[in-house]
Amino acid sequence: MKSVSDLGDLTGKRVLIRCDLNVPLDGETITDDGRIRASLPTLNELRDQGAKIIVLAHLGRPKGQVNPKYSLAPAAKRLSELLATEVQLAKDVVGESARSVVESLSNGDVGMLENVRYEPGEESKDDAERGALADRYAAFGDVFVSDGFGVVHRKQASVYDVAQRLPSAAGELVKAEVEVLGRLSEAPQRPYVVVLGGAKVSDKLAVIANLIKIADTLVIGGGMAFTFLASEGYEVGKSLLEKDQIEAVRKYFNDAASGGKQIVLPSDIVVAPEAAADAQPTVVPANAIPADQIGLDIGPDSARVFAGVIRHAKTVFWNGPMGVAEWESFAAGTKAVAQALTEVDGLTVVGGGDSAAVIRDLGFQDDQFGHISTGGGASLEYLEGKTLPGLAVLDGGM
Repeated sequence: MKSVSDLGDLTGKRVLIRCDLNVPLDGETITDDGRIRASLPTLNELRDQGAKIIVLAHLGRPKGQVNPKYSLAPAAKRLSELLATEVQLAKDVVGESARSVVESLSNGDVGMLENVRYEPGEESKDDAERGALADRYAAFGDVFVSDGFGVVHRKQASVYDVAQRLPSAAGELVKAEVEVLGRLSEAPQRPYVVVLGGAKVSDKLAVIANLIKIADTLVIGGGMAFTFLASEGYEVGKSLLEKDQIEAVRKYFNDAASGGKQIVLPSDIVVAPEAAADAQPTVVPANAIPADQIGLDIGPDSARVFAGVIRHAKTVFWNGPMGVAEWESFAAGTKAVAQALTEVDGLTVVGGGDSAAVIRDLGFQDDQFGHISTGGGASLEYLEGKTLPGLAVLDGGM
């Protein structure tokens, strides 16, 4: 996979760079700018070389329609602050405003096209439609840099097709992600512990099946834990349950046992009468969840056990909160897991998405962890062993 340095002298060259600026917003206020900050090393490298930089990015799911709700204006403003230079935001993606912004750039300047998902061709399943849009992107640039790891699992015009049309390379963020996730997949130091949470087992079926072969221990929390508990014959009350996944989960237990692996489930659960921030929490044994209660976090004994397993590991991958961590009454389990990761003598990887935002909300700093992935879905698909289109196209090169 080529690096930016392999693209030669970029002084005065127009560099299209795909970044992942899909940040959470409260109105127009960015609540977690981690993905924007993660884009800085490559952008600064390109600025130092005197390139003319054109940022491609998306926000949310406008589904091929122009929607001011999904404008990249907040991201452009925050990026301007972090780079200490104005980032010019075009009013469109490939129209007159975009062309004007690109033509106005001087060496070291940064411009940004509007949300690429405003264009129907960006996410089209039709190769020709995506290709036509990629042709218009490519007309703006001399080379392409892929630095949005959170989208490399998508076969989209600004990720995949444009890389076939220009000399292309991976940015620092993508290279770092691939290096770290490769260590998790190929030669992890042991014990290797994988901690999985979040809402649904079905979201992580393939990655669980693959990680059972690689990891030594799987620790299961969050909403997905209730399907595991139900597969053991436990009552889970009103908790999130995917009945259609119970047989798949039973197979995981069999696979783990035959491979000498361990699956650790919660021993106690924080429940409440309803899923609400102000609901009254109660701790109950995992095998005694009342029929009229809903599980919203792992309990204190589970948190202690999970933390102990994590601290004794040499490699830990964590994806998904242990409960409804945005509500203080149901955040203790997630906080205990995060704290344990900071105490590991080895490699710790936080697998993007909700996990990354949650640890910052809970007061942890990025540098307390070995690596925080910017791509939840992309990191999971990489660990499943899937071929990611946005990486494969770079390996093919031009």
